[in-house]
Amino acid sequence: MTHYPIPTLITILGPTASGKTKLAVSLAKALQGEIISADSRQVYQNMNLGTGKDIEEYGSIPYHLIDIIKPQDEYNLFKFSQDFCQSFLDITKRQKQAFLVGGTGMYLDSVLNRYNLTIANIDKNTRQDLEKKTEAELVEILRQSKPLQHNTTDAFDKGRLIRAIEIVLAEDNQAKVIDWPMFNELTLGIKIPRNQLKHRITERLKSRFQLGMVQEVENLITIGVANERIDNFGLEYRYILKHISGELNYNDMFQKLNSAIFNFSKQQEKWFRNMEKKGKKIYWLEVDENINSSALDIISDYSTQV
Repeated sequence: MTHYPIPTLITILGPTASGKTKLAVSLAKALQGEIISADSRQVYQNMNLGTGKDIEEYGSIPYHLIDIIKPQDEYNLFKFSQDFCQSFLDITKRQKQAFLVGGTGMYLDSVLNRYNLTIANIDKNTRQDLEKKTEAELVEILRQSKPLQHNTTDAFDKGRLIRAIEIVLAEDNQAKVIDWPMFNELTLGIKIPRNQLKHRITERLKSRFQLGMVQEVENLITIGVANERIDNFGLEYRYILKHISGELNYNDMFQKLNSAIFNFSKQQEKWFRNMEKKGKKIYWLEVDENINSSALDIISDYSTQV
């Protein structure tokens, strides 16, 4: 096996608002790195506040898989895997350090466990049958289809659940087409106390509303994105649509959304625990003033053991 001075892929994962981007940027500056986003919504243009892109944090650090398609276009796990491979090869060919950073569990897991993905043709009858089912039923179908890969899901989006099932159903009948590059990897996780995370989520949500998150959703409507499509983009967009339509006043919308995001963060943490149960080693970092140096120490220690 080829040995590398440091891992060819460093993954940074953690729940929403835990500080993944900030840590990744710091490490990328120290290690001449570039960041590949593992976020299922940040690929879309014109969706900055609701998806938490925080572009200003990157500074001079190059990033990949952010703002790559229009919100009217489809994106899925298969396309992400293809795009990851292309970005990773581009980064490493230029002898830069690749970082995979995000909180979308299935995207992270697809890379770290190198899912055998295929192009899934849409069968209308199958799609219609799946669309009639509840999200809970879809989660159970996905779990039963691939119990080792899909113990749970962080996808509140029914459309993504259906697409994931279609990919699984296609695997037995089509050639595998994702050609994963070779890499050795190190996974760092951000561990943050629940009360601290809840405070961060609330403060970040307040800031994003002040910066114009409602207007961002109104702009999506203006440029022709259908309400059903916007609703499928996730919690922020779903609750803001309810506010715009008059179903929820501002205070109710904020409180319900704030609570839903915190519950979502717990689902993310559950996904990460399941990754560990399946054998993925995650080096957990405490959120304190030493998090950057602690991460660099882990990377250094790992390098001496490879």
